[in-house]
Amino acid sequence: MSATQPPPSSSSAPSARRSPWAQEWFLAVTLATVLVFALFDEAISPLVQMPFGLIGILSVLFFVVMGTAIGVVRHAEAIAERLGEPFGTLVLTLSITGIEVCSITAVMLHGENNPDLVRDTLFSVIMIVLGGMIGTALLLGALRYKEQEYNLQGANAYIGVIVPLAVFTLILPDVTTTTTGPTLSTMQKVMVGAMSAGLFVVFLALQTGRHRAYFSTPEENRESGEHGASDDQSSLLRHLLMLIVYIVPVVYLVEKLATPIDYVIETLHAPQALGGVIMAILVATPEGVGGVKSALSNRLQSSINIFLGSVLATIGLTVPVMLVVASMLGLDLNLGLSPTQMVLLITMLAACIITFSSRRTNLMQGAVHLLLFMAFILLLFQS
Repeated sequence: MSATQPPPSSSSAPSARRSPWAQEWFLAVTLATVLVFALFDEAISPLVQMPFGLIGILSVLFFVVMGTAIGVVRHAEAIAERLGEPFGTLVLTLSITGIEVCSITAVMLHGENNPDLVRDTLFSVIMIVLGGMIGTALLLGALRYKEQEYNLQGANAYIGVIVPLAVFTLILPDVTTTTTGPTLSTMQKVMVGAMSAGLFVVFLALQTGRHRAYFSTPEENRESGEHGASDDQSSLLRHLLMLIVYIVPVVYLVEKLATPIDYVIETLHAPQALGGVIMAILVATPEGVGGVKSALSNRLQSSINIFLGSVLATIGLTVPVMLVVASMLGLDLNLGLSPTQMVLLITMLAACIITFSSRRTNLMQGAVHLLLFMAFILLLFQS
């Protein structure tokens, strides 16, 4: 009877060998887009001033950047499965934050001096992630499971670092009197930069050292212990390599995307902060999809690690790097928020402290975060 059955490996082996690389088809689209803009940039730039050319360039760049960023997240998630918590989500958040830091740096180096870019991007990431993404994850998770559990110590560790970093970075420049405007003096920049980098390094030591259990559930600890020894090292190296291959073109394309976005803001007289919001959406959306999926799979701890880790890494890495870059290039940085934005930020941080003060989340908490996010979008255009 066994002789009449076809060999199981004859048809499945070739497809199994092809399947890992078949998923990388979008990389060819990305590299082709990079090549076109690199070779024909001078011919493409004037098209921004034409309505159909502007729409076409914006659509193509937005689609390609988003698709490539999703590729980054896909490989980061594959690495996460092999490393387990909290190392998995750490790789994911650092990858996305690395794209953000490199993109802002590229725009600052090659674009017009926009002293509000860093502030607008930081504030937008905080409001989009803590409001829109966490709100969506908590709301959808509550609709499916009513209540979800997470590790309270890990969430408190995140919030305990995010709050002072956000206040010192985005509120302190408004109340200091050493310099005029929402800026910091040289010594104050050194203090804020050192504090951001120092707290982030201490947090990494906490997250990956003796307190790594704070950032995973007991079930995740057992799973990582059972499967950690069987990881395929060659597959892990492949995902790490592809992660880098995807990140590099994203940075280049985001720099190209800044030109049509600036043109739209100038011609339509849109809020200047809209550029930072668009950049934050591009960077944070693929990561947010992963966090929402984790919540729908009843893995809220993974969602919290992704979302809160993203905000922490954004402030802890972006601020020191941007302060150094601005000082080296002699660029101005306006870090302080407007009064309206300050109220939104303080309210959002307070909501996070209340939301993550117990070990369970419910529908009401998700609704509160989403409403704060909607207020952020409305007040962006009517402050």
